[in-house]
Order: sequence, then C-alpha cells, then structure tokens
Amino acid sequence: MPKNWETKRIGDICKTNQQTYSLSENWSFVKYLDTGNLTENRIDEVQHIVVGQDNLPSRARRKVMVDDILYSTVRPNQRHYGIVKEVLPNMLVSTGFTVITADKAKADADFLYYYLAQNDIVDSLHAIGEQSVSAYPSIKPSDIEGLELDLPPLEEQAEIGRTLRALDDKIANNTKINHHLEQIAGAIFKSWFADFEPWGGEMPEDWQEVPLGTLVQSIDNRGKTPPLAQELTDYPIIDVKALSGEQRIVDFNNCTKFVESETYNSWFRSGHPKPYDILLSTVGSLAEMKLFLGNRGCVAQNVVAFRSDMPLYLYQHLQYIKDDLVSYNIGTVQPSIKVTHIIKHPILVPTKEVLQRFNEVARSITEDIYTNHCQNVNLAELRDTLLPRLMSGELSVADIQAAK
Repeated sequence: MPKNWETKRIGDICKTNQQTYSLSENWSFVKYLDTGNLTENRIDEVQHIVVGQDNLPSRARRKVMVDDILYSTVRPNQRHYGIVKEVLPNMLVSTGFTVITADKAKADADFLYYYLAQNDIVDSLHAIGEQSVSAYPSIKPSDIEGLELDLPPLEEQAEIGRTLRALDDKIANNTKINHHLEQIAGAIFKSWFADFEPWGGEMPEDWQEVPLGTLVQSIDNRGKTPPLAQELTDYPIIDVKALSGEQRIVDFNNCTKFVESETYNSWFRSGHPKPYDILLSTVGSLAEMKLFLGNRGCVAQNVVAFRSDMPLYLYQHLQYIKDDLVSYNIGTVQPSIKVTHIIKHPILVPTKEVLQRFNEVARSITEDIYTNHCQNVNLAELRDTLLPRLMSGELSVADIQAAK
C-alpha cells in the first residue's frame, strides 16, 4: 500500500439508505427503478407509475441523490449495481438496493463505485450472500459497510474516479450513437419498403413476395447441447442470451458457454455461422436476432442461422416483421417457433438495383456500428485492466499520463 493511503471501513466513509419515501407525500407519479433493470450501470427501463391508476410496488421506497451508488442485495454476482448521475423527477428505487451515499469530505463517489465493481469484491459479497439464511444469496447493508479498502487521499481518489469514468462515458456515448444508427436504419427501411415513399407511396409492379425459405440457407446444430468446455475458449456458443439487446451485432460478452476446438470442428452438422449470417432465437425470447460478425462461434440448439446473399436487407426486413414471426408461437409451457413455419413467411423482394442501393446505406451503418462496438470492447478491457491496479496503488494516474 502506498505510504499516504489509509485502510478504512466503507462504513466509515459513507452512509446507507438515508432517504425513504412516505405515502403521505402523495406524489402523483413515480419514476421507479427496480433491481432487475440496472446491470453494471446500464439502465434498461425506468418505469413511469401513475399513483392511483397504476400499482405502486411496495418496494418502491428508496429516494436517491446524484452520486448515490445502488447495489442490489440479492445475488451480487448478477451485478445489479450502478451510480446515479441523473435524478429524475419523483424518482424512487427498489428497497432491494442498498443506496450508498459517500461522505464527500472523505470519499469520492466514483472511486467508491469502481471499488465495489471490482470482480473480487463482487465475488466476496456473493460468498457472504451464500451464507445467508434466505432461499437465495443475499447481503445486508452492513456487509458492504464492513468491507475494508485502502483509501488514497481525496484528490487522488477523484483522479482515479475521473480516469475510469472517462472510459465508461466513451462507452456510453458509443452505445448511444449505435442506438441512433439503429433507428436510422429502421426508418430508412420503413420509408422504402413499407411506405414506398421514393415510389410515390405505391409498391412498384416489378417487386414480388416470396417465401423466406427461398432466400436463405438454414444452419443449426444437432438439436442437442454439445459437450461443454470447462473454461473459456475461443469457441463460444451463441444462445438466446447472446441475442439480447437492441444492437444488431452479436455481443460475445453475453456468451457464457464454450466448446473445445475438437467439438467445434465435429459437432455442428450444418457448419458454423459466417460473417453477416442472421442468427434468430426460436425458444424463449422469440425472434430475437443479430448479425454474426465474429470469427468463430456455434449456434445453440435454440438458435438458427440464416445465410443469404441479401443479409442486410433481410435482417432489417425480419426486424420489421418480428411480431409476425412471434405469432408462429406453438409453445404452451415455453414460447417456441419452428423454422419450418417461419421460412414459409412471405418476404418482399425489390429489384436488384434497389437492393444494391439499400445495401450500400445499410452496410455503411453496420460498419459504423461494428466499429463503435469493437471500440467499446477494447475500452472495457482497458478499464477492467486498469481498475484493480489503480485501486491497489500498483499504478497511479500519473503513470498513465506519463505513458501517453
């Protein structure tokens, strides 16, 4: 530990669960954040609840302030945590969070957040949770307060927090840009191939509809789970979870299962996905789809890959008719669709000239999205490499600046 650092209990530099909402305050509406909608500082949804019209969850009680840290008390390894940088009007969060308010005279909130986000701290809290008497791993605010950390002077804390925050802010900005690019691609598709705006609002006579199956080759596995590797390899299995999110590209960070090279080369009868194959889920979250732009990967038994000579157009078309594909659901206990059903669905096919024009636009958008995605992967790796070294004092912000 550097000589000017001190060992402190987290409970000595912060307070927890300071503000609670009372029903007597009679808010007319609430902006509510539940634990499941916050993961590694990414918010999926903030619910707008009209009091008296909608049901206000009994757990919607915690008030928050800017720079409060939210840390789920249930299953810490699921990483439902984040730091509040914007407080919405009438905002409440679940009592399933411990709300941590740093004493700004002693601790920098960003520094404290990144300390709690470290893998070994998450693992330690989860291990504590597994000793709880509840049916699932859970921790108490006192478990967080009891953690000890090596604390640098406040100014140095702030420098470390700003350095790590800059990386996360760049990742968030790239993600926002990709969101807008996705919206642009969808709007262009709708304008051209649903509203036919460039053609006066009428579908050209030389366009036609054909079954999806005439446009694609289907690639799947043997319908069974292959032997799994015991550790991470270069051969991820792309399952339904890896197809989640709005970005059009498979996020390999969401892959949690892998196979060995021997299995990869022998198990999958139809081959492996190739760049620009469309991967689509057939069970669970139906018709979730992504473009495969990786080097290696294999589809899970509940995922099918469609290979086509018009992948970008077809991807956008399938996104546009996603509700139609979901309507093929035949599952009673678990939602499921059959490939043999959806390949009969009609697909509008314009002329080659129009396809080429759309492909040029869609490829440019897709390449920009992919560039931003790859940059985010590299930034996240850099952040995760720097984080433990900065927190331990092994590396200082001055060292980073000197290396530039």
